[in-house]
Amino acid sequence: PLTAEAAVSAPAATSTSSSSSSAPSDRGRRDWPAPVRSYVQRSFAEENSIPGIKHQEMEVKVKEIISHSVEAGTLAVTDWDKLPLPQMMIQEERARLQDAGLSLSPSKRNGYPTSIVHETNHTKSKKRKSSDLGPADENGGRIAPWSQINGRNAFESRLSYPEKRPRNEGGPDSGSSKSFPILDGRKKRFEHTVRGISPVLPWRTSVIQGIPPQEPEGPVVGRCQDLEKGYFRLTSAPNPDTVRPLPVLEKTLEHLKRKWRQDKNYGFICNQFKSLRQDVTVQRIKNGFTVNAYEIHARIALEQGDLSEYNQCQTQLRALYAQKLGGHPTEFLAYRILYLLHTSNRTDMNDVLADLTPTDKQDPAVKHALDTRSALALGNYHRFFQLYLNTPHMGAYLMDMFAGRERLAALSAICRAYKPDVKLRFATEELGFESDDESARFICDHGGQHFLEERNDGVRLMTGKASNFFEPALKAASARPGSKLGN
Repeated sequence: PLTAEAAVSAPAATSTSSSSSSAPSDRGRRDWPAPVRSYVQRSFAEENSIPGIKHQEMEVKVKEIISHSVEAGTLAVTDWDKLPLPQMMIQEERARLQDAGLSLSPSKRNGYPTSIVHETNHTKSKKRKSSDLGPADENGGRIAPWSQINGRNAFESRLSYPEKRPRNEGGPDSGSSKSFPILDGRKKRFEHTVRGISPVLPWRTSVIQGIPPQEPEGPVVGRCQDLEKGYFRLTSAPNPDTVRPLPVLEKTLEHLKRKWRQDKNYGFICNQFKSLRQDVTVQRIKNGFTVNAYEIHARIALEQGDLSEYNQCQTQLRALYAQKLGGHPTEFLAYRILYLLHTSNRTDMNDVLADLTPTDKQDPAVKHALDTRSALALGNYHRFFQLYLNTPHMGAYLMDMFAGRERLAALSAICRAYKPDVKLRFATEELGFESDDESARFICDHGGQHFLEERNDGVRLMTGKASNFFEPALKAASARPGSKLGN
């Protein structure tokens, strides 16, 4: 069996004869403690071998364990009789990585340190000059740069004579083959070690680098019975005592619907719906109730012009509709098309159009939204405002948000096309207003009051004088599609 000197102090590569002769002859080998020698012998005993673990891997792991204890100053205090054998550690590491669904990466294979393997791979990937090669051995082969430190093997220099170990004090160009990243990495590995106490060894760490900690399995099951509960953003794991279960949430939804019809207090209702949605989320409830709750909140937010909450509900509804949980997917598909017209988001609009099925296109709400898009694309303001006055469901709330912009575009087109003037009633009908007063107020709000003249046959809009007057207002409105202009 291998001895401690053979496992730790034996050189990995034969140095040149001149380098060997230059080593001081008065330096003796380290006298390893008996427990260490026994540990090495037990490690390489035939009865302790494990199939699939090579002898080379064993040597690397033994050197890693002993060198770790030497540098940490725990060689004498480590219980070598109870310390797992290296083949057991290698087997444990492989099992842990296999359970995590990972394969051994090149940086961890055979137990070699990451920084050294990375250095060799990086060196091989470049074209090397002859001056970059290390000294030759007796057989003419090249010795790796990290295997040579003052004519001796790296492990021999570090472990056989630890009291006179050479230091890298000259910086990157000092001639030493050890780079600063390697030394810095070694320092970080041992900076938390306490002398006299067995350190936390790298093979004992419970968290493998790159693998996130496991989250608790299973959803939270709520126990709260309150119908009303304020919304608070979670900063830690949810407490079941403050989460309402599904039967209570169903009663809460009916309670909130009654409160909204009675009080119309949007601030309160929005807070309560956000709390309800949070309880649904932490319990991972995804069913028809979830869809219904999100749809009701989205409609209320739409009615109040709260696009932020509407968008949050719309995003969740798209995911829920994909799971075929019921609800009204075509209604909210129409809303999404109208919303994209409001924001002038052509990229997302193209995605929506590409995903439409023939069945979707036959739905009245979706067909209305597509006709609206077509009217805007063609600049047909007459058709647009006809559709605006006949919007199904709650789509009119979305169209209200960009109707002002389209009215400016239509007004500019009327002023350029009709000369010298038109009746105000004509403008009222073309711009989709219900009365002449609303039409006149819209024109005055955008600085066009001096283009209105009252005559015997009624108020007329002097389009010849207005000409391109409304163009700057139209450009400003088009530059901020998310804003809501006066209607």
